[in-house]
Amino acid sequence: MTIATAKLTDPAVRAFVTALNAGDRTAFFDALTPDATMSDDGSDRNVEDWTEREIFSSSGHLDVQSESQNGHALVANYRNDTWGEMRTAWRFTVDGGKISRFETGQA
Repeated sequence: MTIATAKLTDPAVRAFVTALNAGDRTAFFDALTPDATMSDDGSDRNVEDWTEREIFSSSGHLDVQSESQNGHALVANYRNDTWGEMRTAWRFTVDGGKISRFETGQA
């Protein structure tokens, strides 16, 4: 069962998912702190390079299946034009209402 994005608990995570699914780069980066970091499958990546490749230029989309840790951890079906669809886990660190780090990988 998919959780509607508007029902996600944490406002920063909700803004992140909303922007990702809309392909809205401006809103996406507005949801992050200026020095935000991320990792994919345990390896740190450059946020701008990774998001361009894995989200924006490949039509990334996140369907949230569950959330925990006060909305800072998600399990979701993620799909893009490069990899197709896969079950993924997402973890977020939120500071001052913005995401300062996100970690993703296969669930």
